Amino acid sequence: MPPRLYGGTERVVSYVTEELVRRGHEVTLFAAGDSKTQANLVPGCREALRLLGKPELGCSLQLAMLAEVFESARDRFDIVHSHIDYWSFPFASLTGVPAVSTMHGRLDIPELHPVYNRFSNAAMVSISDSQRAPLADLNWVTTVHHGIPRNLLRFNERRGDYLAFIGRISPEKGIDVAIDVALRSGVPLKIAAKVDAVDREYFAEVIEPRIEPPMIEYIGEIDDVQKSDFLGGALALLFTIDWPEPFGLAMIEALACGTPVIARPCGAVPEVIKPGVTGFIAREVDELVTAVGKVDSIPRERCRREFEERFTSEVMVAKYERVYHRLIGLDAIEPEFETQTAAVGR
Repeated sequence: MPPRLYGGTERVVSYVTEELVRRGHEVTLFAAGDSKTQANLVPGCREALRLLGKPELGCSLQLAMLAEVFESARDRFDIVHSHIDYWSFPFASLTGVPAVSTMHGRLDIPELHPVYNRFSNAAMVSISDSQRAPLADLNWVTTVHHGIPRNLLRFNERRGDYLAFIGRISPEKGIDVAIDVALRSGVPLKIAAKVDAVDREYFAEVIEPRIEPPMIEYIGEIDDVQKSDFLGGALALLFTIDWPEPFGLAMIEALACGTPVIARPCGAVPEVIKPGVTGFIAREVDELVTAVGKVDSIPRERCRREFEERFTSEVMVAKYERVYHRLIGLDAIEPEFETQTAAVGR
């Protein structure tokens, strides 16, 4: 925490943790031992497993971490805030400790619904209204859209001359559509994305043959320091997903840089992007190409203002504070007058 390269969920957990500390709360973060945080860090493993090449160990090590969290939670924490999906549900139900889980993944997989239905009383937060639709009858406390630190990324008032794609290369992310849009609009596309092991064949057979600089350029993974230049220097971000994206952190990162977003109407996109204000939403390639031609009409200052009003970490954590207060019975106490202890885990 935060991740050095790709990792949307880990990045958000870090932002929540650091903003809680900044606001005066006592926070314990359960995460990898090489995390950088102002909170009290309890390592669940020595280093981040993905960069060690051992991501498959995560589920097993989470069990030990969860046991440590909940065995002592009643004496240590006012509330436990989990970010590891349904894994914390049985621990919370058996110990009776106030707990809330932010759901970061897709919930439209029917084979997993029996797990959620078994723990239907578990308090959950969705990261978009669209995310919760497949399990609408569960115990949803509220929706809290993601936010990032106000000064993490630089605003760039100057419009760029290329289209940007950032994140992960896989069929559901729609990189093939982004390439089509770039070629048909005549605007170069720069791709900053990782390739997971499961998607290497797709990348090698479908995407890599279409990478022909300078029109289609593949950069690879980039870190937060590089994002300001990459996103801020773009004409627009192409967010051409083809799956029910629960949120889409790349969209608000682009807005923070002043860069409009051209996206397909999947998942949370209509909750994040305001057509004609911060970008355009279209489904078909022809419509997306038309949007590229109109993107000059979107004021970059308006994109930045939308980010500051809706998607900063301050806005996000203020909402989480209200969730905490509700669940521990402090609804009537104003957040700025009450210091709490919290455990945040990933």
